[in-house]
Order: sequence, then C-alpha cells, then structure tokens
Amino acid sequence: MAKKVLIVDDSALIRKQLGELLDGAGYDIGFAKDGKEAVEFALSVDFDAITMDINMPVMDGLSAVKEIMRKKPTPIIMVSSLTKDEADVTFEALELGAIDYVAKPGTITLNVEESKKEILQKVKMAVNLPKNRLHIRKQATAKKKSMFQKSSAKKSVVHKPSDKLVLIGASTGGPGLIETIVTSLPESYPYPVCVVQHMPESFTGKFASRLNKNAYVEVVEAKQNEAVVPGKAIIAKGGFHMHFTKKASGMLSVKLVSNTMGRFFIPSVDEMFFSAAKVFDCKKILAVELTGIGDDGADGMVELRKKGAYTIAESEETATVYGMPKEAWERGGAMKKLPFPEIVKEILKYGE
Repeated sequence: MAKKVLIVDDSALIRKQLGELLDGAGYDIGFAKDGKEAVEFALSVDFDAITMDINMPVMDGLSAVKEIMRKKPTPIIMVSSLTKDEADVTFEALELGAIDYVAKPGTITLNVEESKKEILQKVKMAVNLPKNRLHIRKQATAKKKSMFQKSSAKKSVVHKPSDKLVLIGASTGGPGLIETIVTSLPESYPYPVCVVQHMPESFTGKFASRLNKNAYVEVVEAKQNEAVVPGKAIIAKGGFHMHFTKKASGMLSVKLVSNTMGRFFIPSVDEMFFSAAKVFDCKKILAVELTGIGDDGADGMVELRKKGAYTIAESEETATVYGMPKEAWERGGAMKKLPFPEIVKEILKYGE
C-alpha cells in the first residue's frame, strides 16, 4: 500500500510542484492550503508524513505543528525558504517536534535536480520513521526546557592550546541533540567542542546564537582563523567545510574551505574528521556521530579510530534516523554504540 503524504502550503504552485514530485515517486497525496485544514486532515486521516509551509493564512505552520504533535504525532518536514528570517521559526518547529526541513522549490541556490533529490530523500526517511522516535523527541525537548531555566552562568574562554578535542557530527534530527549537549557542558569544560550539523548558510549563525543564549560555554559560528580553545563550542558555517590548522604555538584554528571535493553536504562531517586527523593527535580526540541520513562522517571516523581516537556512534534506539551512525558502526569507525543520553554522559566524563 502506498504511503500517505499531506502537502500543506497556501501557494497553489508549490502544492502542484510538490504534488507532482511525490505522486511521481508513488506516494498517495493529500493537500491542505492552511494550517487549520492541515490539522483537520491530519486528525482524520492516517498520514505517514506531512510537508508543512511556515507562513500561511488562517493558521500558520508553527501552530499547526504544535496541534498535530499534541494530538496525533506525525513526522513533519518544514518547507522553508531557508532565509535568515525563517531560521528562528524553523528551529521552533523542530523544538515542537518537526523532524527536518527542506528548501521550498524555486527559492534555493541548489539546482532543481538536487532540490528534488533532497525532498524525495527526506520524505522517504519521514514516511518510514517509527512513531516512537517522535515521542523521544518530545521527552528530550521537555527535559531541555527545564535545563535552560538555570543557564545563566558567565561564560569564560581560555585562550591557550587545548590538550584534547571533541568533534560531533549530525544531520536530520540533530539540532535538538546538539542543543542538549552544548547546554549540558559546564562553564569549566576543559576542551573545545566542534560541531558539524548539516544546515544551510543562512541558518548556522542563528543556530549558534540560539545555543549561546542558553549555554554556559561560548557558542559561535565558525569563522576564518577562529581559535579552537577551551570554553568554546564552534558550529561549522553553512556553505563551507570546517578544517583545522595548527600554529607553531600549538594553537588550533579554523580554516573555512570551499567544496572542492564535491561533497553533497556542506559542511561535511567527513571533512572535519579527516582534517582533525591530519593536524591533531588522534589519541586526544573524542569523535561522536549522531542521527542523520546517509553516511557522512563514517569514513572520517574510521580514519580517526585507526589513529587512536575515542569514537562513539548513536544507537538505533534513540537515533531519529539511523543512517550516519549505522554506517560509522558497520564500517568499524565507532568503538561504542550508545543511546543519546549515554553519549551526553560520555562527553561530560571526557572533560573530568
């Protein structure tokens, strides 16, 4: 039986474009032109996934996500223009339980074929997502909010070479996990934490800024020559790969690199892992591979482990999408496979 997908958008053109694409891929399609219609349809029909516009009349996408996740949790993918203005709303949707976002057709710099590929890839992931993954997200969000209320300590950055390095890679389902990790780090955490979360260029600055408001450590978007020092978490900049260079003083710094290798994801987890393996003592690296579609980071983790790094992949038990961590484990890159709460404990223990 064909999987059912509800397309929610106030633009007839977007409904038509997405409808033709998903119908051609064999999905059973439904349409709603605003959030109110979307909620009514979602409660009366068992859809396997929903694509949700953000700005709509009658009821906006954020309100619709909130209602649907409260009454009948369903995998929801936000359809965003990926502008800075929509970044905050998209992050709020993810906090409310939406699992991912895609670029609205016609508003992106990707070529049309890449755009279609991404939409089909994410819808395929969403329709096959076990419903219990949605409950895990809700619990994590509730826990995170209570944690945020206490996060008001002064941040301090120590400008000296770091003894060790923590590297984290994530894709679909990752933003909430990154938020939990970064806001769990104590002010005294002794090592820098570098994160590649697959995100467009217009989102990563906003993401870092949101995290910084709620974290004890300083959280920044990577920039050229950014010092990789204790007391700092660095979020890779969208549209660039995050590499590292080591100065004569031993100080590590960020090098923003264009996509010369033709990677699909920019930034790429593999690019960060391979670069760290070249310039830093791998025996002093903790590398973590979290939820995500595909295999980005798996080969880089194999390289890090070969050179002595401590490597962990998220287990299927908690991963929203068991793609990237599965590949890291099956290729021999990960030494341990752990559920997400245990990974947070390992990161904290690494800093003791």
